[in-house]
Amino acid sequence: MAARLTLLLPRLVALVVIWLLAAASYTFAAGGSENQQAPAADKPAPEKPQVLIVPDVRGQTYVFAKGMLEDAGFAWRVDGDVAGFAANTVAVQNPGPRVRVVDNGAPTIVLRLDRSEQYEERGLPENASPYRGTRVVLLKDWRAGNQTGAAPEPEAEPAAEEAPEEQIPPAPPPAAPERRKPDFVVPGALREPRDEMPLPARARRLDRRLAAVPKPTPRVVDDWLYQHSWIVTGALFGWKDGDEALRILIRVDRDLQSRFGFGAKSEAVARRALAEVLSKKG
Repeated sequence: MAARLTLLLPRLVALVVIWLLAAASYTFAAGGSENQQAPAADKPAPEKPQVLIVPDVRGQTYVFAKGMLEDAGFAWRVDGDVAGFAANTVAVQNPGPRVRVVDNGAPTIVLRLDRSEQYEERGLPENASPYRGTRVVLLKDWRAGNQTGAAPEPEAEPAAEEAPEEQIPPAPPPAAPERRKPDFVVPGALREPRDEMPLPARARRLDRRLAAVPKPTPRVVDDWLYQHSWIVTGALFGWKDGDEALRILIRVDRDLQSRFGFGAKSEAVARRALAEVLSKKG
């Protein structure tokens, strides 16, 4: 019996080894098959960006064009030989009006200006927005760079930059308030916008804002200079009650001098404007 077991033992060992090798091969093959057949993770589709529409500021006085661009979410800079003085006029803008761009912060619109024929270039020009701008990314370029091969989502409306301007129906204008009668008329000057607050109200609002700040931060100073330029320019254009707004502005400038030590140059600008307005208003 012992001799018979001794003869069978090598065969049993050989069978066990063959079985283990077969099992190992099957497991490896199955694992390799699973690895080969496992689908690759799908690349996530890019998130649909927020979109801004470039406003049309061509023909606008520079001080008002800046406000329109800021309200629409854009930055700006002036290019060319004519500097960014308030009364100069926008001749060319890039990108053009109604182009759709990606909202990546504050896309920068490049402006070329024409020099004003009615007003001298006084003070210091502002050739760029007071805040940092970002690179312009056209919506059509963003789409071209983010194609995933999946079926595109339906759009609510066609992209404006892909259609001629005349094919874009203009939005119906909102009901505008009655136009305020100007104090005097300057040939070629921009008429007072109906949807803007009167100049004295703007000056009083600026007065309240500055009276509430404990120190002149860069943002506060930028707002003061912007509002100052708006009020002076509007008053010189003959907008209603410009003399009253300039008197408030002069008081604001004097208060800044007493509290923070600056504002003398701006006060001089406002006083010269007041004298000119009073001479024309009679």
